[in-house]
Amino acid sequence: MTLPKELPHLKKRAQKITKILKKFFPNPRIALNYSNNWELLVAVELSAQCTDKKVNEVTAQLFKKYRKLEDYVRMGKSVRGVREFEKDIKSTGFYRSKAKNVLGAAKVVKEKFGGKLPKTMAEMLTIPGIGRKSANVILGNAYGVVEGIAVDTHVIRLSKKLGLTKHTEPEKIERDLMQIIPKNDWFNITYLLIDYGRKYCPARPHNHNVCPLYKFGK
Repeated sequence: MTLPKELPHLKKRAQKITKILKKFFPNPRIALNYSNNWELLVAVELSAQCTDKKVNEVTAQLFKKYRKLEDYVRMGKSVRGVREFEKDIKSTGFYRSKAKNVLGAAKVVKEKFGGKLPKTMAEMLTIPGIGRKSANVILGNAYGVVEGIAVDTHVIRLSKKLGLTKHTEPEKIERDLMQIIPKNDWFNITYLLIDYGRKYCPARPHNHNVCPLYKFGK
């Protein structure tokens, strides 16, 4: 937890960083492709430890084959259906656990929530394969509901490098960022940092001196 005496300084720092990021990326958005809220959930679950590019390649075919929530529910009712679904998503990695989560999620969404994704964090967390990060992404993009900040690998790495947190655990980083970033920027800060990481400051070795936010780095 950020100490009270540090808050004023960190709030100013976060404000400056956010302002610069908005200039570089005026229209930040999720990189995953989807056409409805259920497809958003599927894409988000498949994106775990996988690139958005690969997920979009897989879902381009997947969403043509499985067009409705009921199609996923049906696949989860038999071993044969589960195996076929695993094959369809295999290239995203960890396909067995992902298939179990996606097909399990379909069953829960249909039976518990009447076929529609819930609109609260507490309810989202009851769906197989959904943690706080995924719930924040889905709630924000599906309903404009912002209960927190989605902390992915880019956010973890860059928020620490930019001096916005000293933690490495996603939930502690989220709490720190929520303290120093205005709520109206919670949704966009995730995508601003992702875009910045991809374009200017990737995880691979590079010359940090040329990064636009270099002066804020450590």
